[in-house]
Amino acid sequence: MMKLGKVVAELKLTPLFLLPGSYENEIKGCYIGDLLSNVMAQAREGDLWLTVQTSMNVVAVARLLDLAGVIIVEGHLPQEDTLKKAEQEGIPLFSTRESAYKTACLLYGCGVGREQQ
Repeated sequence: MMKLGKVVAELKLTPLFLLPGSYENEIKGCYIGDLLSNVMAQAREGDLWLTVQTSMNVVAVARLLDLAGVIIVEGHLPQEDTLKKAEQEGIPLFSTRESAYKTACLLYGCGVGREQQ
């Protein structure tokens, strides 16, 4: 399994919130989606979630599913209350200017999700 720290370095993600020690979190896969109810039904524990959503509900869903973190794609930035909620819930939050598709391709190139096939 891939460690969060390696993914952050290889994809050059911008950390928006990250607890000390979070770089050791293991990434099991990724899920792409913007419809919260669909993410709740389909994402799995340990996934990185790629989304353009920036509201604090993103953090609540990530915590509920015990996701490894959230990558906000296409240069979108979270609202201030989202950052506060991420800190309260201990959910790593990142941003990238890349699209969800390209970010997912880069994750796969790093080895994320390959062992699940």
